[in-house]
Amino acid sequence: MVARPKQPEPRAAPRLYLVTPLVADAQAFAAPLAAALAAGDVAAVLLRLAEADERTLINRAKALCPLVQDKGAALILDGHADIVARAGADGAHVTGTAAFDEAMERLKPERIVGVGGLATRHDAMVVAERGADYVMFGEPGAAGERPRLAAIEERVAWWAEVFEIPCVAYAASLDEVAPLVQAGADFLALGDWLWGDPQAIASTLMRAAADMRLPESAG
Repeated sequence: MVARPKQPEPRAAPRLYLVTPLVADAQAFAAPLAAALAAGDVAAVLLRLAEADERTLINRAKALCPLVQDKGAALILDGHADIVARAGADGAHVTGTAAFDEAMERLKPERIVGVGGLATRHDAMVVAERGADYVMFGEPGAAGERPRLAAIEERVAWWAEVFEIPCVAYAASLDEVAPLVQAGADFLALGDWLWGDPQAIASTLMRAAADMRLPESAG
């Protein structure tokens, strides 16, 4: 079983995919999120929700959805495929093939289903065949473990060479942005390290955007 191969064409400029910290207070997070959305070309925001009852989770997402969507970005819930529609979100990001299959049944074709936690090339090809909107490589696991940068670059480069479905590469620091762009990532996921200093969010995103620029084509 082989996913549809990529056709040769000029490469589109990579875009930002922001991964929030665990959000318990949507109102408090609105200001740093707005600063980030104003500072760069953000394609999507992956909203990670701190544990709470279902109604509270929905209300948190509802509070932040317009802020993201009014900027033309997609609001993706980390897990919680069962509340995506009620929260007004654009889709869900899930981990592993089993969660992916369940999310597909709930959300397709109206909403986005992206998937990470793909340990093997085979798993990545399977979800591509089954209709994933994107795959993510390099994100930390539940215990914070993560492949070496060289391994992530290799997986991204393989995907970019072969498949049309977009690839999100998770950058664990600003230093990883340029190598992952060079490897062929369509989107760069920036996580917890972006949000540590609210005053530095805009400048950090501008530096990331600079590192994401593709070389000018010859001629």
